[in-house]
Amino acid sequence: CNFSLYFLLEVERKIRANDREYNSSFKYATNSIKTSKYNPFTFLPLNLFEQFQRIANAYFLFLLILQVCKIQKWMNVQVGDIIKLENNQFVTADLFLLSSSEPLNLVYIETAELDGETNLKVKQALTVTGDMRDSLEVCCEPPNNRLDRFTGTLTFDSQKYSLDNERVLLRGCTLRNTDWCFGLVLFAGPETKLMQNCGKSTFKRTSIDRLMNVLVLFIFGLLALMCIILAVGNGIWENHAGSKFNAFLPREENTVFSAFLTFWSYIIILNTVVPISLYVSMEVIRLGNSYYINWDRTMYHARTDTPAEARTTTLNEELGQIKYIFSDKTGTLTQNIMTFNKCSINGKSYGQDQSHMHQLFIIFIVDFSFNRLADPKFLFYDHSLVEGVKLELPDVHAFFRLLALCHTVMAEEKREGDLVYQAQSPDEGALVTAARNFGFVFRSRSPETVTIEEMGIQRSYEMLAILDFNNVRKRMSVIVRNPEGKLSLYCKGADTIIYERLHPSCSEVMKVTTEHLNEFAGEGLRTLVLAYKDLDEEYFSEWKQRHHESNVALEYREEKLEKLYEEIEKDMMLIGATAIEDKLQDGVAQTIEQLAKAEIKIWVLTGDKQETAENIGYSCNLLREEMNDVFIVAANSPEEVRQELRDARLKMCPDTEQDKFLIPEIILGNIPKVVQDENVNGEYGLVINGHSLAFALESNMELEFLRTACMCKTVICCRVTPLQKAQVVELVKKYKKAVTLAIGDGANDVSMIKAAHIGVGISGQEGMQAVLSSDFSFAQFRFLQHLLLVHGRWSYLRMCKFLRYFFYKNFTFTFVHFWYAFFCGFSAQTVYDEGFITLYNLVYTALPVLGMSLFDQDVNAGWSLEYPQLYVPGQLSQYFSKRAFMMCALHSWYSSLVLFFVPYAATYDTARDDGKDGADYQSFALITQTCLTVTMCVQLGLDLSYWTVVNNLFVWGSLGMFFILTFTMYTDGLFRLRPSSFAFIGTARNCLNQPNVWLTVALTAILCVLPVVAYRFFYSQISPTINDKVRYKVCQMKEPAPRPRRTKLTRRSTRRSGYAFSHAHGYGDLVTSGRFLRRHALTPSTGLIPTGRSPGFNVTSSWCVKKICKVAKTKVSNPKRYSL
Repeated sequence: CNFSLYFLLEVERKIRANDREYNSSFKYATNSIKTSKYNPFTFLPLNLFEQFQRIANAYFLFLLILQVCKIQKWMNVQVGDIIKLENNQFVTADLFLLSSSEPLNLVYIETAELDGETNLKVKQALTVTGDMRDSLEVCCEPPNNRLDRFTGTLTFDSQKYSLDNERVLLRGCTLRNTDWCFGLVLFAGPETKLMQNCGKSTFKRTSIDRLMNVLVLFIFGLLALMCIILAVGNGIWENHAGSKFNAFLPREENTVFSAFLTFWSYIIILNTVVPISLYVSMEVIRLGNSYYINWDRTMYHARTDTPAEARTTTLNEELGQIKYIFSDKTGTLTQNIMTFNKCSINGKSYGQDQSHMHQLFIIFIVDFSFNRLADPKFLFYDHSLVEGVKLELPDVHAFFRLLALCHTVMAEEKREGDLVYQAQSPDEGALVTAARNFGFVFRSRSPETVTIEEMGIQRSYEMLAILDFNNVRKRMSVIVRNPEGKLSLYCKGADTIIYERLHPSCSEVMKVTTEHLNEFAGEGLRTLVLAYKDLDEEYFSEWKQRHHESNVALEYREEKLEKLYEEIEKDMMLIGATAIEDKLQDGVAQTIEQLAKAEIKIWVLTGDKQETAENIGYSCNLLREEMNDVFIVAANSPEEVRQELRDARLKMCPDTEQDKFLIPEIILGNIPKVVQDENVNGEYGLVINGHSLAFALESNMELEFLRTACMCKTVICCRVTPLQKAQVVELVKKYKKAVTLAIGDGANDVSMIKAAHIGVGISGQEGMQAVLSSDFSFAQFRFLQHLLLVHGRWSYLRMCKFLRYFFYKNFTFTFVHFWYAFFCGFSAQTVYDEGFITLYNLVYTALPVLGMSLFDQDVNAGWSLEYPQLYVPGQLSQYFSKRAFMMCALHSWYSSLVLFFVPYAATYDTARDDGKDGADYQSFALITQTCLTVTMCVQLGLDLSYWTVVNNLFVWGSLGMFFILTFTMYTDGLFRLRPSSFAFIGTARNCLNQPNVWLTVALTAILCVLPVVAYRFFYSQISPTINDKVRYKVCQMKEPAPRPRRTKLTRRSTRRSGYAFSHAHGYGDLVTSGRFLRRHALTPSTGLIPTGRSPGFNVTSSWCVKKICKVAKTKVSNPKRYSL
């Protein structure tokens, strides 16, 4: 972001608490920000500037001259102020946390607008700042856009304290579950890290608009050339033949001046080559297609009552040319809801296939009514597991006991029996909730203990150690002592990591569990393996002493701790495995499959950790086991990043050349570099983390990164900041000749939404910031396929047809004037009646082309979704381009010759039936007008693919209106009212009653459209397009459009997710240190009947099994829910 020179030179900032005089001397930014595009003073000049970027608008203005000869309460916050925030309030500036209402100065914040994660995070103030004194002085880094890093020092009572990101609340966070907190303002307004990551609003134009600017310049040149030719012709004519007409016209002695006047006269006459109605009609078409999006019921989300909305009316046709989609993950692809679906315990698999149950129209849902503390939202479909719990099977109890103990979740009980879990990751929340429903309820924790209820009996376990998770360990363990005094280690983590540390006696169970893990992974579920180990008291005492010594060591602390962890986490006993579904939004996998068939590349830009992003990539089939390779770029230096990118590129294309992948693309004098697509054998994926991406986006490496990424089928960028998201989009826009679309649902997606050609906002759980910054919005990612493959393709196709036809009809109309000039002495006389000139674009040809542009479709919505390949021609700009424009101009040139010379030859030296001369100017003008109007209607009929009642009404109605108005304007009555305006008295009835005139009209129309018919027929036979093939198939089938298919996509894979939890390293230390100590929970209530089995509970009898089978075989018309 560009700020004042002071901030560019700022190296550090010094702040004194509540000392405005001192702080204002540094001229720090105030907390006032501007998010609007205009203000009352800049609206008019900026809007005019944007409008006149369309060169045609400047031309129309020139032609006209020639012919006419918000305020918020936080605005006043300044750097250095101490402010108070209350629960659920939005953090409006970057704050250094001083104190809070919670024990040990903890606060709970939600960072969804920064990184898209909805799980709560914990921040803690320094102990010394709790007294709230003013004698605080902070020295910290200058404003920057790094969300994950902060460095500074606090000076208090002559002592210095280190500050890091854990002490800072960033703008965009929301305070949760904390009554109040106080903070010192470090950065305000535009200097906050959130605003430093925000992209600026830009005026978006479609590729057709940009092409139109080029074409309009060409048309200006053509217009000037024609006028110069006619002006020169006028000068020559005046010198050689002008003297013969002195009896009728006074001769201009100065032929140069006569030519000059003729030039400007023809500028006015031939101005219809770029008609004003072109741009007016384009806006009407865009408005109409926008309403189609708003009215589309297939993109309406009933559960949230959210319809699709086109928030702009200027970008519709751009939706039909998308090549790259940049998508957020959390809340966009996923619901950010984790569900416990299946598990494996001691070699037995639990959890039934829900899709199979749906096919039987029956859903067997486990009844948890025996557990009064069960979460009513939790659903499970295998009754044998709850039976195992009630039968007190040791392995089943050990499984859920581990889930209830081995975690860092916090429990909050606002009222008796109403438990709310605050988890650092949704994964952990799902596992603890599963244990809760199956009778092992996590109730509360302190730094030294964890309290759970096992089948209604409250038990407190002494928490002796937490062996925390990190990206290398990929596991976490807890060491606890049960009420009986027994020591146990419970561990959960990635299967490959846990398997290496199991006791040899577990080989048989491990083999069966591996089969179950393969099944779970094939369904896209996220898996973890659970294991335990009983510890010897004497050994543990000695290990704990060494652990304490390592924990306070100043050197090699991490290495020493890791060695101790490895020592104790071995020879464990396998309990089983869990399978969690990170719920995708409905239809995400199907939508991605459809978009891939349309040759659209999808890049996922997410703030989530790498493991989570990879799991989602596999779940929604962005990444697949069938891929030749998935490259992971996670280097820590520029040289390593460059080498990894280069190695990946050479593996995909070994014979690639270094310097032959850039091609020049000249646009209006600019020569930007364009990275061309390179052919790759096979399919590849690329996963790059935010740290490596920062190096890859540097100017000396961005082309290397882009080149490698574009060779991959899928690209996933994880742990990226909002600014990096925008930078990736800008990089593709800069070097790829492609249209981009960004889609997201949170404030952290606003930057890329603004940066992309098209921004789509999803109205989800993270607020409306993305929607308010977007061009289009809806409620679900799956609606994107309908927006692009149906509305986008139709809009682009209609706009291209409109432009081709509009240029054709107006070029043809204008070129006839040009030919006529050679027969009227270059006198700037019009070939048509003035009334016809006025009504040609306004009445005779306006509605037919509008009807085509609003209602035409080559195939309907069903077939558009059935054949996504129909979208590809739009990406290649095959429907309208410079080549298509030149073909249109040549067709117009040919048609104008036919329209002028065929009527000229047909009327030359002829007589009417009554013997009078038929070759007068008015008759010739009327015949030419009639030929032109009929030809335009015939040509439009050939262009129309979908005839509706409206199209028929517009085409035949416009043609009928031409004859009605022609006969009306050429009557005696109007001539008497305005002789000068209606001079063609009686021409229509005297001319149009001649048979040879109608033969001339028919011959002219046939000759004009004959090349088009021949060209289309020839190419449809020799080289048919995808549109030709699909339309032919549709006609052959003679069946209605197919309904969109919703097939269940499964991933047959041996890859299993690693430890996918997203909580930060060191979170276990925070738990054991007592910093999580909260207000005392209410007196625990008895949530379960304290017996092994509930009253009346019996093991399912053979009668019950037979009854279930009988019900399952029964054919029912509606789904039913059975609770057994």
